[in-house]
Amino acid sequence: MAGTDLVVVLPGIMGSTLRKNHNLVWAPSAGAVLHAVFTLGRSLTELRVPAGIGDAHPDDGVQPVDLMPDLHAIPGIWTPIKGYDQLLRRLRSLQRSGKIGEVLPVAYDWRLSNRYNATRLGTIVHPALERWRASSPDRAAAQLVFVCHSMGGLIARWYLEKCGGAELTRKLITLGTPYRGAAKAVEQLVNGVRKGIGPLSVDLTEFARSLPSLHQLLPSYACIEDAGSLHRLDEIPVPELNTAMLTDAMAFHVDLAAAEAARPTSLTMTHAIAGVRQPTWTSLRITGGGVAALDTIGADNDFGDGTVPLTGAIGHDLPMDTNTVRRIVDQHGNLQANPCALDELEEILLTTPVRRRAAATVAVRVGVPDVILDGESLPVVVDIEADRPPAVRIQIVAETGAG
Repeated sequence: MAGTDLVVVLPGIMGSTLRKNHNLVWAPSAGAVLHAVFTLGRSLTELRVPAGIGDAHPDDGVQPVDLMPDLHAIPGIWTPIKGYDQLLRRLRSLQRSGKIGEVLPVAYDWRLSNRYNATRLGTIVHPALERWRASSPDRAAAQLVFVCHSMGGLIARWYLEKCGGAELTRKLITLGTPYRGAAKAVEQLVNGVRKGIGPLSVDLTEFARSLPSLHQLLPSYACIEDAGSLHRLDEIPVPELNTAMLTDAMAFHVDLAAAEAARPTSLTMTHAIAGVRQPTWTSLRITGGGVAALDTIGADNDFGDGTVPLTGAIGHDLPMDTNTVRRIVDQHGNLQANPCALDELEEILLTTPVRRRAAATVAVRVGVPDVILDGESLPVVVDIEADRPPAVRIQIVAETGAG
């Protein structure tokens, strides 16, 4: 059904343009990134989310518009992303050739809770799927296929498991999704975001700390190294982390993992592509009033995609050496544009869920007379235990074994 399904594309954090009162407030292009270091200090302060917003919308007039086409970054928050134009170009080429169905990019307000955005996602894709199915008789059985980069995968997973989306979805494909979070989010929330280039300097710490989404990128795995042991963020005091937002973020990961474990097909319908072999912060050590990020965890270096460590990129309680995760040697911000990753994506999209019938042993019973006279015909009765009997070839062999 690959040619009839509705393909939904979700970007990562900061991957959607935002509009407020008819004006774009987050839409820097590659040529504007350096300028944004200076100007975003004012505009992003206005985009700060009110305390205690939880899973609601702040009603501040901010609305998502489109997917970011090219390089975008807020200096010091998460990581620069090279945009989604190449991903959309590949998918739309497959759409034009009839190999996949309609492509539906979904922008979202990346400041807000993944739960909120998952619920909103349902209000978009449900009517879109109904319209798509009704547009042609051969699309009546169409389902959703999600292609998600980074945090977009968390939103899709919550939609599938907690908003009833699994019944309408055929496949979930993720690129660089932090299934168990990333240590980089801890460093940014704890140490603050004070970045600049030369005289262009801006403090975005309070903006970053207001985002429910950034907190939901915190690691759910034990990542704080202390006294020779590793602790989860909710097991040891970590300076500057908002207790309520941390508790909520940990609950988000726990609830999502439990829901996936309770639905075994969650694993079989998920196709994860992870970046590997890049130096990646994986654990942290508390130092004074902040944290120091480490590339190692215990005595090991698992690497990752430069943002999401491998231990955070593998979910479903799978081991690190699982054979169900596709690995691409590249960084987080380029996975959605990496040609090898796009080739993997295309294979996942186009491979049909058909099990080719293999050769099988068929039980055969043969009855012949013990003795017949010379010149008489030889009756042979063949009884085959099969619903659809195969063709039978009978060969008469002499006592010497010659045919």
